[in-house]
Amino acid sequence: MALSLPAIMRTTAARLSALYFLLFALCAVLLVFYMTSLSARMLTAQTQDTINDEVAGLDRAYRRGGLPVLVRVVEARSRQPGANLYLIADANGQILTGNVQSLEPGVIETEGWTTEPFSYQRFGEGELDRLRSGAPDQATPPSGEPEAQAEGEKGHNAIALVLRLPNQMIMLVGRDLGEPERFRAVIRRALMLALGMMGLGGLLIWFFVGRAALKRIDSVSEASRRIMGGDLSGRLPVTGAGDEFDRLSENLNTMLARIAKLNEGLKQVSDNIAHDLKTPLTRLRNRAEATLAGRQKTPDYRQALESTIAESDQLIKTFNAILMISRLEAGYSSETTSRVDLAAAVRDVVELYEPVAEEAGVILETSAPQAFAVDGNRELIGQALSNIVDNAIKYSADSTGQPTVRVALVRVGHEIRLTVSDNGQGIPDDADRARVTERFVRLEKSRSQPGSGLGLSLAKAIMTFHKGKLDLLPADPGLSAIMSFPAREDH
Repeated sequence: MALSLPAIMRTTAARLSALYFLLFALCAVLLVFYMTSLSARMLTAQTQDTINDEVAGLDRAYRRGGLPVLVRVVEARSRQPGANLYLIADANGQILTGNVQSLEPGVIETEGWTTEPFSYQRFGEGELDRLRSGAPDQATPPSGEPEAQAEGEKGHNAIALVLRLPNQMIMLVGRDLGEPERFRAVIRRALMLALGMMGLGGLLIWFFVGRAALKRIDSVSEASRRIMGGDLSGRLPVTGAGDEFDRLSENLNTMLARIAKLNEGLKQVSDNIAHDLKTPLTRLRNRAEATLAGRQKTPDYRQALESTIAESDQLIKTFNAILMISRLEAGYSSETTSRVDLAAAVRDVVELYEPVAEEAGVILETSAPQAFAVDGNRELIGQALSNIVDNAIKYSADSTGQPTVRVALVRVGHEIRLTVSDNGQGIPDDADRARVTERFVRLEKSRSQPGSGLGLSLAKAIMTFHKGKLDLLPADPGLSAIMSFPAREDH
């Protein structure tokens, strides 16, 4: 897959990122307009408060000395550096005093606050502009003429409060908007610059993060294609970053390992079934063929049928064991679980195998001094214990001393351990002890002992089903099979 912008935009993460970016951009633009508007309103309100204070001071001067005092105060304040706008005009609009040379037409015709900012020029600014531009000297046009308006448009903007004095004269007090306008422009430029930088950063991060995420997805897709192509040993890549991609890959790798293990087990089962069941089936066929070929009497036919039935029963047991192991290893079972007394289960199994042990010349001992309860299935636990005890009796008969099998039940911490030990030859090799619990594995090369190699496999599957474990350890001499069950919390 090409790592292009259209490829990135086809991913859900990129589309969500683009949506969030557009939402952020819209909010940022609205914030810019809101902040500039708010700053303008605040500056306008502050300017009006300043003008109201000036008007209040001029009103006190007018009340104290009339028009002469008011004119003197206006002239004094208009000459101060950075002064506000002051203007006193007659009823016809002719400027009498102040620091304003010209105004837009119609500014002083309406009493009250000016509805919009207006342009004006102070005394001397037009002359200074002409000197800078090299234009010939011209007379200053009166207020209200087009030339004055043109010069005013080149000047400044302001807001003002226009008042009518009792003698119909006009007084204007205003404040230049240059500083507020500059402040508002600075805020607007700063916000727009911040918006642009954040937008560019967001686009770059979105693009590169999207490319990185797409590369990770591509690597996972490529590994998945190899696995689907038959390479079950392949695994999804893990970068070690510990992010959600790594966690997903680790979980999928665990699942793939489990699937590979099940496939390997299935292959081994198929091979073992073909190998280990071929011999008894061949014996069945040969026995039937030999019986039919000769002139046998009725007792001979009966004996042949009994042998066939016994051989068939053994085959059925083998298949039942295989099915039970498959059900238990698959993680589900229709068998019900309940509170099981392990001591009672031990006594039942020992009682069942005492005649077998006595016939084989093996001493069968038991040590279960008290009741130990676990959650499980009594039949399955009895089946696992029977398989282990049967193996112990079978392989302890070749011991150098008195063959002995001991069954002991103890509690160690949070575990209840059921141990079956014998003093036979044991399994000295660690690898063989780990392998003997696999299906159809028999360490006896001659295969002179009866069995199918499924007893310990079934016992291990039963212990796994009960959330326990089966350990095979050397007993020096002999072998110890330890079945560890999690103890009940109320026990």
